[in-house]
Amino acid sequence: MADHVDRKKRSLIMAAVRSENTRPEMAVRKIVHGLGYRCRLHVRTLPGRPDLVFPAHRRIVLVHGCFWHRHKRCRYASSPKTRRKFWETKFAANVERDRRIVRQLKRMGWAVFTVWQCELKKPGRLTERLNDFLSN
Repeated sequence: MADHVDRKKRSLIMAAVRSENTRPEMAVRKIVHGLGYRCRLHVRTLPGRPDLVFPAHRRIVLVHGCFWHRHKRCRYASSPKTRRKFWETKFAANVERDRRIVRQLKRMGWAVFTVWQCELKKPGRLTERLNDFLSN
């Protein structure tokens, strides 16, 4: 199936995709703030510039979009039908980079928790899991 927008329009759409302060990230920040925790954002001195950093607790929360970071068995992790080779390579690189960053952070003594975009559909459950992670 061909794209329903021309190449120039698709380029503009893709250029507008943000990596910081996304809706899922803002939702997680709101939950964490409501639990009474304060954090630093996008710390440049840490591998991968993690989304939320809790230095006093040595905890990091990564907020991943299911599509871009390939959440396994998630309906939001669909693959585009065109340029399949390009997307397979892109997604594989994203997943490998995520694994590498988590390994580096753990070696540095950080505990890492990943929040998937689809988990925001059940905020009560996510709030409990975040509170458990941050309180230990």
